[in-house]
Formats: sequence, C-alpha cells, structure tokens
Amino acid sequence: MVTKLEKNSLVSKLYNSDIVLERHRHRYEFNNEYKKDLESVGLRFSGIYEEKNLVEVVEMPSLKFFVASQFHPEFTSRPNKPTPLFKGFIKAIVENNK
Repeated sequence: MVTKLEKNSLVSKLYNSDIVLERHRHRYEFNNEYKKDLESVGLRFSGIYEEKNLVEVVEMPSLKFFVASQFHPEFTSRPNKPTPLFKGFIKAIVENNK
C-alpha cells in the first residue's frame, strides 16, 4: 500500500518523500471518529492510505520522537540497510543521550 505523508511531518523528513511504500498486515484500523479529539490534544495524523482513508502514521510533534505506524518497516529493514524510520529512531536516541 502507498501511504501519503503530510508535508513537513517528521516521517516525511525521515523518508525524504511525500509517499512511502511499506509492507502491511492489516487486522486493525484506526477509528476516524476519534481523529478530531486526538488532534485537539496534539496528535498529528501524518500518513494516510488515501484509497480507503486509513490512518497509517501518527506523530506527537511536542515530543522529541514519537512516531507510530500501522505498516511494518521491520519487514523491509536489513542490518546493513535499515529503513528510514529505524534510522531516525536511533539518531533521536543518540542525540537525546548527548
């Protein structure tokens, strides 16, 4: 599935793109009825599978690194070539421990 990423979101910066193609195994979906309530407390819905209006990526911009994804970057990540989401996570850990 192709996930459309919101411009200037953390995940779009990590992937250096406005779309991402990662593997999925959907059994659960975000209930869009709660979207406005969660946005009002700071969550950012930064990745959407537009064909079915499914939330794929959520961020909390007020925190140093908070990204949740419905897709599975671990399926395509390799020890010598980690996916951008994992590289960004490790970079945030290192920078936070300086």
